Amino acid sequence: MKTSMSLTAARGRVVPSSDKQMPEAEAGTLESSLLQLIEDHQRSSLRLREQTEKARKDAIRNAAKAADLLVEAVNGGVEECFVNEKRIEAEIRNLAVTIARFGKQTDQWLAATHAINTAIKEIGDFENWMKTMEYDCKKIASAIRNIHQDH
Repeated sequence: MKTSMSLTAARGRVVPSSDKQMPEAEAGTLESSLLQLIEDHQRSSLRLREQTEKARKDAIRNAAKAADLLVEAVNGGVEECFVNEKRIEAEIRNLAVTIARFGKQTDQWLAATHAINTAIKEIGDFENWMKTMEYDCKKIASAIRNIHQDH
């Protein structure tokens, strides 16, 4: 009965009076059965705790992998956008330089066409002056001839 006392002390219970009156053989098998049940329960609890801990670690590891994959997927798109943005900015700078160069060239062409227009106007003015001079010279020559013939 000493082992049944340790069992009751371990469980913190008082053995009912009906158990105290059991024959010694029945008490031994009951006690060993209870001890076996406790040991089985402890083993299964330990195994369950280990499985739970393993499942928790697996879940944490899988969640970390999933988070890494999500971050990589998002960052891949962001990185691609950043690279494209840099390319666009470089192209904008190149276009701005080209536009400035074309603007200067256009100004030069406008200045050249203005100079040509001015020169053509001057040629036209000179031609008109020459015609006027030629007409005046012919009138003078005609007047001199008329005067010379009258004398």
